[in-house]
Amino acid sequence: MTRLRDLGIETGILSPGPRNAISDVAGVTVGHTTVIRDDDVIARTGVTVVRPRPGHVRTRPLFAGSATLNGNGEMTGLEWVRESGLLTTDLAITGTHSVGVVRDTLVAIDTAHDTFRNAFSLPVVGETADLSFNSGNAQFVTGEHVRAAYASASADFDEGSVGGGTGMVCHGFKGGIGTASRRLDERAGGWTVGVLVQANHGTRHDFRVDGRPVGRHRRLAQVPLPGRIEPGGEPSMPPGSGSIIVIVATDAPLLPDQCRRLATRTGIGVGRVGGGIQDSSGDIMLAFSTATENVPTEGYAGGYPPLTRHFAVPHQALDDLFRAVVEATEESIVNAMLAAPTMTGARGFTAYGLDPEDLRAAFHDVR
Repeated sequence: MTRLRDLGIETGILSPGPRNAISDVAGVTVGHTTVIRDDDVIARTGVTVVRPRPGHVRTRPLFAGSATLNGNGEMTGLEWVRESGLLTTDLAITGTHSVGVVRDTLVAIDTAHDTFRNAFSLPVVGETADLSFNSGNAQFVTGEHVRAAYASASADFDEGSVGGGTGMVCHGFKGGIGTASRRLDERAGGWTVGVLVQANHGTRHDFRVDGRPVGRHRRLAQVPLPGRIEPGGEPSMPPGSGSIIVIVATDAPLLPDQCRRLATRTGIGVGRVGGGIQDSSGDIMLAFSTATENVPTEGYAGGYPPLTRHFAVPHQALDDLFRAVVEATEESIVNAMLAAPTMTGARGFTAYGLDPEDLRAAFHDVR
């Protein structure tokens, strides 16, 4: 699997963590289940689970905040995140028509322990549309798939056409799951910011890397746009249709509104690659802080919990964190594209993979 830095291209000025992944934030793990079928139906879909910390999140909630660049999409559970400033469940990303089964399965996992059997659960599940690659309504993800992704979560995980990113298209090429991270200098706190995206957005013409309009270079522009490949077939979706989900993790001690501010800055990273300008795109972001401790367990049994004390980065010191999340978001999107090979699905719909050598040549040719 080729990543952007393997091509000698480094975006931004900050250094990545050892994995250059969201899992560089200690305790964060990611699991995928990829669903590929070519029998009575054609399926190119799946689910990705992000576990923000080991164990049961309900017993150790995290401060969190969200942002929306364009709301043509869905992420369940956000109203409670906005209201409480807390993330109280694991997260998942999937195809648009699989949100229900993924959410229901996370509820079952969250409330399985006897202590929480009668508790309410509001899992955070994001989506981007994979209908073009799939038969019918693309409802092929099952509860077993969700449980498998949850159980397989690890600090080391794949990118590209895997899990929820299986049937995605990005900037006119095959898209999917991508990740990157940045580590701040010790003088700036030494904190880590990790990003994971499910990239299904953007047009070829707008595609940029480190500010260079690579999508207009002849080696990239000549690649066929996504569409049906049978004779007379026309592209079955307008350019730029789709969405991006961005998940941000950091070990910096942040309050909920600071998490929201971090999530908001991911939109700059999306824009630096050329996204964020389509009405048909659902661009939704969530950020959480793993430094959160001593938040009372979710629930109301046992009366009022005691007061708790929390430390946070002062707002004057957030600039480096903002830079980190912008850089990591930009790199995550390109990593998702580089890791995703050409795929053909239902009705002959094909999205071509971004060739690493074509990208390298385009990057050095254009300014």
